Amino acid sequence: MNMDFNLFMNDIVTQARQEMVSAGYSELKTPEEVEKAVEQKGTTLVMINSVCGCAGGIARPAAVHSLHYDKRPDHLVTVFAGQDKEATATARNYFTGYPPSSPSFALLKDGKLCTMIERHEIEGHEPMAVVQKLQNAFEQFCEDL
Repeated sequence: MNMDFNLFMNDIVTQARQEMVSAGYSELKTPEEVEKAVEQKGTTLVMINSVCGCAGGIARPAAVHSLHYDKRPDHLVTVFAGQDKEATATARNYFTGYPPSSPSFALLKDGKLCTMIERHEIEGHEPMAVVQKLQNAFEQFCEDL
């Protein structure tokens, strides 16, 4: 690959990471960070981030806007598929019964998977439809603020 393309991709990855951190998500880059975060008491939303168009145009905006709701997870975390491979693989170990999917969302309670929103429920959908799916999950599994 040429140097310009690598710099371009690094910029995209940096921007995608910053978008989630600015929204209040903690970035997890190691398996140990994932285990510690996912096994916390309470509800944890894990956003599996990626560089694809549906992550940037649908999933990340939905991850941000879904938080404007009466109920929301206690903890917000993100791993980056294709970048932090070991952390992403560790997170996916908690998503029993679901194939790897990015972007995607997993809602866990006390370290146990409650629900997933997979790529096929994100790609090709309007961001507000994904916001609604997330908020429906919050309504079902999270406490009032």
